Amino acid sequence: MAPGAGLTIANPIYREVLPRALTFTPDASMPRISPTWLDADGSLNPDRLLEAFIDFWRQHGEPLLGSAPYHEIAPHLVLMAFLQRVVNGNGMIEREYAIGRGRMDLCLRYGALTLGLALKVWREGAADPLAEGLAQLDGYLAGLGLDSGWLVIFDRRMGIPPLAERLSEEEQVSPGGRRTRVVRLQGDIDLLGILPKNRTERAAARQSMIISSR
Repeated sequence: MAPGAGLTIANPIYREVLPRALTFTPDASMPRISPTWLDADGSLNPDRLLEAFIDFWRQHGEPLLGSAPYHEIAPHLVLMAFLQRVVNGNGMIEREYAIGRGRMDLCLRYGALTLGLALKVWREGAADPLAEGLAQLDGYLAGLGLDSGWLVIFDRRMGIPPLAERLSEEEQVSPGGRRTRVVRLQGDIDLLGILPKNRTERAAARQSMIISSR
């Protein structure tokens, strides 16, 4: 138990093993991905990586969300599985957890590139987490000594807005003046067609999934 941060994974071995175990099913369900994010010299191009990730999510995100074992963190697991394919033994992913406080930070290291990411979830009835996410990313990037990074927002609201509006990318400047690529993704299994049409029944079914995943 870390002061002010809730439960944390203290053992560094478990910090790596547990995420690998949780992402096993999404990773096994994932199709072969061509490494279009690599330059001719083998270095990782972050702009191409972002394009590849958004295209991947548009094509495969919804079915992979359904394959993840814990629905409440399904978007996080799918993203981590994708990034694990990216590093593919040639880099590493560092993770910082505070799921109970609605946050997760990832650091991708590949050759000379270090990329910091903050993950946020936009839940039903909550305000847009953009401002909070920018502040979260600011602190994380400061610790890494970086002046730019990604903020990934999973929109888990039910039914609104349409899928096309939930997939977007824009550039923002954080409160600390850091260049931030804000990526908004549909992150709810509602669009998979496995929840009831009625809003009340759908909410009850979704809550049942949350309880069963604990």
